[in-house]
This record gives sequence, C-alpha cells and structure tokens, in this order.
Amino acid sequence: MPRRLESSDSALHRITYCKGKESLKTVLRGFRGTIQPMTERRYLPEPSRVSVLTASVLLAFALTRVLTAQHLFSILLPLGIFKLKLMINLNTVIVLLACGVTATGMDWLLRTHPSLEKGETREHWLLPTLTVLVIGIALSTLPNTPIWWLGFGLGAAIFVVVALSEYIVVDSNDARYPLATAILTVLAFVIFLILAVALNAAHARLIMVVPALFLAGGLAALRTLHLRLNERWEYAWAFGIGLVAAQLSASLHYLPLTPVRFGLALLAPLYALTVLAVSLAEGRPFRRAFVEPTIMLVLFWGLAIWFG
Repeated sequence: MPRRLESSDSALHRITYCKGKESLKTVLRGFRGTIQPMTERRYLPEPSRVSVLTASVLLAFALTRVLTAQHLFSILLPLGIFKLKLMINLNTVIVLLACGVTATGMDWLLRTHPSLEKGETREHWLLPTLTVLVIGIALSTLPNTPIWWLGFGLGAAIFVVVALSEYIVVDSNDARYPLATAILTVLAFVIFLILAVALNAAHARLIMVVPALFLAGGLAALRTLHLRLNERWEYAWAFGIGLVAAQLSASLHYLPLTPVRFGLALLAPLYALTVLAVSLAEGRPFRRAFVEPTIMLVLFWGLAIWFG
C-alpha cells in the first residue's frame, strides 16, 4: 500500500507540473506578440543612390576645370540709379545645374527612408544644395595646381558626409541622431567659413559679397536652429543673423585682412548669435544664455588675430 500511494503522489505531481508548464508556455506565447524587442533604429540610404548622386555632383565640378569658362550672356540688374552687370559664363551655369541636381537627387535619396513623412524632404536638401554651391564657388577660385584636386577631394568628402547626415536626421529616434545633428551643425558653419574665405581671396566685389554671405549665414543659422530646437523654424532669428553677417562683411570688406582672418571674423558673431538664439528659445535665463556665445566669440576672434 505505501508503495502504491507513493507512486500515486508522484504521478499527481508530474501531472500538475506538466499542466503548469503548458500554462506557462501559453502565457509566454501570448506575450510574444505584444512585447517588442528593444532594438536601435539605424537606417542608411541605398549605396547605389548615394553613388549616383555623388558622381553627378563631382562630374559637374570636374567639368568646370576641363571646360573653358566661356562667356554666355550678361544680366543688367537696376539698383536705383546704378545698374549691376552680371557676367554669366559656362562654369556658372554648370554650378547652378549641379545645385539643381543636388536638390532633386536628395529628394530622390530621402524617399527611400522608412520614417519619412509626406512633404518632409525640403528641409533636408537645403544644406546639401548650399554645400554644392559653396564648393563650386571655392573651386573656381583655386589655381589649376594640385591644390585644386585637394579642394576637390575635401569638397567631395564634405558633400557625402552632409548627405548621409541629412538622411540620418530624418528619424529623430535613430541612435545616431545626436551625432548627425552635431556634424550638420559644424559643417553648416564650416561651409559659411569656406564661402567667406573664397570670396575674399577672389577679391569679389562688395555688391556680390554682401548678398552671398547674407544668404549663406541665414541658411546656416536656419538649419542649425531647426535641428537644435526640435524642428522649429525660426525665420526671424535666421534673417537677423544673416543680416548681421552681411553688415559685418560690408564693414570688413575694404580692411587689409587676410582671407582666413576675414572668414573667422565673420564666423564668430554668426556662431555666437546662433547659440544665443538656441539658448533663449530653450528658456534659459538671460545671463546664462550669454555665457557660451561670449566664450565662442572671444575664441574665434582670438583665432582671427592669431592667423593674421
């Protein structure tokens, strides 16, 4: 009798254990469809599309060196009692066409992003298009020496980094979003610096320098503010910052400054005002908001004096 009872108890225990195990499997099977694994989202564009876009832009840059800058036509712009004559040559047309290819190519590249919303591509081709325009202007001021090819390679690297970073920041939940935002912020001001240095080195006329730096400074500030302020468009701040850059460029244009000193002298207030706008928009106290811009202003102007 004791052996039979013992066997009965063990059999009952096995039955209970099996039922409990099956119940646990059923519960886990139910949770399997509701609990999603925690994975980081990392999207990259199709390599073939990046290659096509980059090759098209670089081909345009190469053509500006191979083809002769032949004069095509002139445009007369009435400015009050004055008339501004703009000489349009073949290289100018090629660079403008490259900007158009960049805008359409970035739109084509971004449409493969899984998180892209309708009508969201415009903000992402703004900086790449400005990059191509500035690199085209900078390359036109370089002599036909190995320095030109160095600038060509650096320009290609900057463009690819900007395009990839713009693709990443489409999704704010991407693990690389903070890094891509920082890279775009830095490159936006680097592009402005390159333009200022190139225009000063080419001894461009004041009537061309002021609007060019106003446009570049305003766009750099606008894109930076949009990235730093959770996709808020601060048009008033961008317009004011671009206006300050234009006024300072007019003031410094005829001073005996080297191109690097000229560029750094303009970059200092541009960056400082952009950081100040971000701090005030985020609601920081007025005194604390002035700390970082003041430090960066002194730093950049110190570099301008050092490189002079």
